[in-house]
Amino acid sequence: MSVDSQTVSAGETRNARVAPRARPAAAGGLRAGLQRWMAPAKIGVFVAALYPLARIVLFGLTDRLGANPIEFITRSTGLWTLVFLCITLAVTPLRRLTGINELLRFRRMLGLYAFFYAVLHLTTYVWFDKWFDVAEMFKDIAKRPFITVGFLAFVLLIPLAATSPRAAARKLGRRWQTLHRAIYAIAVLAILHFWWMRAGKHDLILPKTYGAIVLVLLGWRVAVWAAAKFAERKRA
Repeated sequence: MSVDSQTVSAGETRNARVAPRARPAAAGGLRAGLQRWMAPAKIGVFVAALYPLARIVLFGLTDRLGANPIEFITRSTGLWTLVFLCITLAVTPLRRLTGINELLRFRRMLGLYAFFYAVLHLTTYVWFDKWFDVAEMFKDIAKRPFITVGFLAFVLLIPLAATSPRAAARKLGRRWQTLHRAIYAIAVLAILHFWWMRAGKHDLILPKTYGAIVLVLLGWRVAVWAAAKFAERKRA
């Protein structure tokens, strides 16, 4: 190391002594500000996430669901299920990139909204489209495998929604995190369901768009995991 790099002026020394005290104070102020806005932000996200449902209700009341209302509701709820899955998957990368750990507090709510719209999506198909005709649904599954893939994704969502409360997370311990990694498979199945459904009509713009988003979100996780493994081996 050179002499110039070792020489520190008196003013710089004073700044170096003050800085460690100032940084925690600034960080504490930022954290206090985030905590103060957390409750209003959660309420805002909760209300905003009801927009897709409110839109369907409004369109229904004003007779704007189109010539096939059941198809409109089915596609709308299915698309918003995928949107909330993508947003839920985006929380962890955003938290890592921004350093705002409070973002994790929104993840459970967003995941539950994904399940909520998935329930509406399936209910619309089973009730309004097939009127609980099991035989007809089995015929549909045999002719259209994308329904089977979508139903499998929904089944995998059920245990995630059931174990979303903090009490369940504490009880399951490390197994909770392992269980909730199923969201990766759910996202892939949801994209496959969407892709196969649109492929019959040769309309793959949205499936490709959301497929790319899911690919980036899952690819980021693979990259982080690989980097951590590489760092471990390097230390060893």
